Amino acid sequence: MKKILSFLVRVGISAGILIFLFRRIDLERIIGVLAGINKPVLILASLLILSAYIIGFFRWKILLEGVDLNLSRSLILRSFCIGFFSNLFFPSTIGGDLCRSADLSLLSSKPRQVVASVVLDRLSGYAALAVVAFGALLLGYRLVTETAVFFALGVIAVLLAGILMILFNNFIFSKVSKFLSLFGRAGEALSSLHCEIYKFREKKKIISKSLLYSLIIQLTIPFSFYLLSLALATKISLVYFFIFVPIIATISALPVSIGGLGLREASSMFFFTTVGMSAEIAVTISLLSFFIIFLLGIAGGVIYVFAFSSRRLQRD
Repeated sequence: MKKILSFLVRVGISAGILIFLFRRIDLERIIGVLAGINKPVLILASLLILSAYIIGFFRWKILLEGVDLNLSRSLILRSFCIGFFSNLFFPSTIGGDLCRSADLSLLSSKPRQVVASVVLDRLSGYAALAVVAFGALLLGYRLVTETAVFFALGVIAVLLAGILMILFNNFIFSKVSKFLSLFGRAGEALSSLHCEIYKFREKKKIISKSLLYSLIIQLTIPFSFYLLSLALATKISLVYFFIFVPIIATISALPVSIGGLGLREASSMFFFTTVGMSAEIAVTISLLSFFIIFLLGIAGGVIYVFAFSSRRLQRD
């Protein structure tokens, strides 16, 4: 019952935010803009988003090899697909990470190593997100006048620094582990997970590849948003997308809505309207990106469903 209530609350939050936004924008204008959308540019943006997820798959495969899990691409792809699909319905990307971790753990019988690879997969993406956002800010800081942008990037930097110190600094983790010991088996599981992650300090080549793939992803997504704005006949400086989109992605990952729906649109409207974009265009770009991701997630679910029965058959 608690899970059902939690799900309904998050659905209500997403719906409430969207209703709030739609009451403050011109829906007829949105319909008119969508009617005249540049379809070739829209397709190009969709392909870029797809390519980002394909690169994400290979990034995870590299990290799995780093924990000595040399599984076939087909097995990894199926688990990757269920995680991608689950992100559409869970309150944040953590839900999808849990699903792919659980699914691949059943196949590999090495749950600790699988979870370690997923944590590092998410962490490398977050680190690249921060690098792209701060790099864009250095190039275009004169264009940014909204203090909320600097505050949001500051929060991202503090969170990233804190996570890195806890995971890769033994002294700090020793202090944290004392607190974790209060949670019994759960604390022991987290400590053993930390050991698997800490081993990657010696695997610089794998970490470097993972960060390179993450940088490509974090450069691709903002550029796809830029293309969506061009498809809607709206043009603002490209640098804004590289600053704002990472912040929007971080906000939409908060576990208070379903798949970030509502949070993504509200934050898009807030940040992009500060640089001259209309509220209608900002919300439309956000909804278009969500629709593209939704279609790709459904495709991932279909791939997993077709592979599900064959994976669960016992040899005997």
